[in-house]
Amino acid sequence: MGEVRAGGQFRPLDDSDPKVVASYRLAARLGSGGMGTVYLSYTPGGHPIALKTIRPELSEDPEFRRRFRQEVRAAQRVQGLHTAPVIDYDTEGDRPWLATAYVPGPSLHSAVAEHGALPVTSVLLLLAGVAEALKVIHAAGIVHRDLKPTNVLLTSDGPRVIDFGIARAADATALTGTGVSLGTPAFMSPEQAAGKPITPASDVFALGQVAAYAGRGSGAYGDGPSHAVLYRIVHEAPDLSGLPGELGFVERCLAKNPEDRPSPEEVIALCQQASPAPLVQSGSWLPEAIGADITRRVSASAELLAAGNTAAEPPTRVLPPAPPTAPVTQQDIEAAGRAAPPVHAAPTMHAGRAAPATPPAPQPLAYVAQPVPNTMPTYQTPYPQPPYPQPPQMWHPQPQPRPLPLPPPRNSVGKWLAIGVATLSVLMWLGGCAAFIQSFDGSSDDSTSGSGNTSAKPLPDPKPVTYKGIDITDGYYVQFADSPPKPADGDSDGSIYNRDLYYFGEKLGSAGAKIVLLNNAQRGSLKTCREETRFAESVSLAQLSKGTQLCVHTGSGHIALVTYQGSAPEGDPSDYVSVDLTIWRNAEEPENDG
Repeated sequence: MGEVRAGGQFRPLDDSDPKVVASYRLAARLGSGGMGTVYLSYTPGGHPIALKTIRPELSEDPEFRRRFRQEVRAAQRVQGLHTAPVIDYDTEGDRPWLATAYVPGPSLHSAVAEHGALPVTSVLLLLAGVAEALKVIHAAGIVHRDLKPTNVLLTSDGPRVIDFGIARAADATALTGTGVSLGTPAFMSPEQAAGKPITPASDVFALGQVAAYAGRGSGAYGDGPSHAVLYRIVHEAPDLSGLPGELGFVERCLAKNPEDRPSPEEVIALCQQASPAPLVQSGSWLPEAIGADITRRVSASAELLAAGNTAAEPPTRVLPPAPPTAPVTQQDIEAAGRAAPPVHAAPTMHAGRAAPATPPAPQPLAYVAQPVPNTMPTYQTPYPQPPYPQPPQMWHPQPQPRPLPLPPPRNSVGKWLAIGVATLSVLMWLGGCAAFIQSFDGSSDDSTSGSGNTSAKPLPDPKPVTYKGIDITDGYYVQFADSPPKPADGDSDGSIYNRDLYYFGEKLGSAGAKIVLLNNAQRGSLKTCREETRFAESVSLAQLSKGTQLCVHTGSGHIALVTYQGSAPEGDPSDYVSVDLTIWRNAEEPENDG
């Protein structure tokens, strides 16, 4: 992942890169990876940010979007000294993206590759800072899953951990065989490599690998093909030869059993014990060459912002001189009935207000293009836009219209015939209205209406449509009219309580308060749902087990059979339920809203 070229110059954008994402104008490319591409941009106040756009293949996967949405929201809760905070995001657009604070420093990977292994004191400060970051990340219910040297950035006041938890969004997608990396093999834990459940202890194993790379210049399990590295991680002991003795505790981080690894708090204490002096993050904690690299990056970011602002200001457009016009006189103003607005856009003169004794002298026109804001691409027009000083509108007498010739006399027979046809039409219309009103208030004696029975007949059976594996996050809802029904956030567009099916507070509910929990002996069908009238407003998850079915009636006339498939597994930081939906749209008369 190339961030900055030699001399502190950023990698410029090419034709394949977008120039604008949402309201952010992209300035340079920072790097790319399995999840997407990272760009440098700036807030309106001039602060640099790192904006990551997600790969199109991942964007098209609904399960990835659901997980990505959850992870971004969880990442917003992470506010630590050694993490890059989330600034902005869009998880719903055609191309999801995530913006974090830009860290003007090299990654641990590039620093070691260019300058060699770090001294012991720097490694201890690095491990203590990353362990502090993991402590904050884990407290937010997130497991990083992809901690590696490229995700640890070095700054003058300590390390920064980035991309925490985002790799989890791709874990359950259907794209695992398309080359998308869901973790770096050389830094995976044994349980992660074996496909077993991942816990915060997996990040501690990766921290041990990061320590070995920082202290000796290579990982603890060597290089080579991914399958060979993964085999050594699962079955062989780490190679820590050449690692300084003060870092001997790193072997505990690389224990095969997760329970034998220290916690992040213990790692911080071990770093303090191994340091001959108190650990203090300062501008001198890194070798001088890496410090100079950080300085170049800070300068390059500032220069790029200044250059971008200069480029964003379009040059002043010089217009050809306007053709000479006759001076405006008082008589012209009085004849026109109003005065043209002056160039400085003073209020227009109101009708009835006296014109000034002497009209203002015409001002020379100087059109200066305004700076284009950084939020949108610049589109120049050939000439400036209004308002312009308008010449007085002169009154000219208009020709009077010539009188039209009288129509020829009509035959009186045709006249009376037309009157008769019109009268008959009115009588027929009045008769139809009376019949409609009579049928509406139930007074019709039509045999199909029944004696005193005003209930409508059931509509014909519509064709059912089935959607499987819909995950509804806590606070989200689905609408049965959508095809397919997509979970939406109830906080973004109003209350969830007026929706067809929502999940909130350990309950499944519906706006129409017409939800029926079927018993095990009942077979879920349209007929069953039409006949059941044991309506409830909501059903608690405690009443449900996998395979339980519910009938839901909506006010718009849709009927759905909801099959409960389970909820989020224990230990999952998200809270959601998974359901299958069979929907009969327009299966009954919609409710009268009054």
